[in-house]
Amino acid sequence: MAQAVQIVEDLPDRAIDAAAAFFSNHLVESRRLLADDQTDSLAIVLLPMPHHHDDWRRSLARDLARAHAPSRVNVVGATAGEAREEMLAYLRDAPGVTGQYLAAHE
Repeated sequence: MAQAVQIVEDLPDRAIDAAAAFFSNHLVESRRLLADDQTDSLAIVLLPMPHHHDDWRRSLARDLARAHAPSRVNVVGATAGEAREEMLAYLRDAPGVTGQYLAAHE
């Protein structure tokens, strides 16, 4: 089994608009990835944003993880680079971590 990675970089700056855009334009892809028999984990990668985005990102991770258990779902807020790759590697090898939002402090 493998970890799927969904990278979403086209969300609006305002938290309410970003949440609406994700659920309207990207949730179907998240669910498609989770339905794949070869996927046991999904990491959704979003660009870092201010803390007022944290609530909707946490609920995305938590609610998708609950809906698709035993598959694991986590959300990462990070730009491309070493920090993001290290977070994805950690999540790939951490079978007990699910339903979490992890923000990189770059």
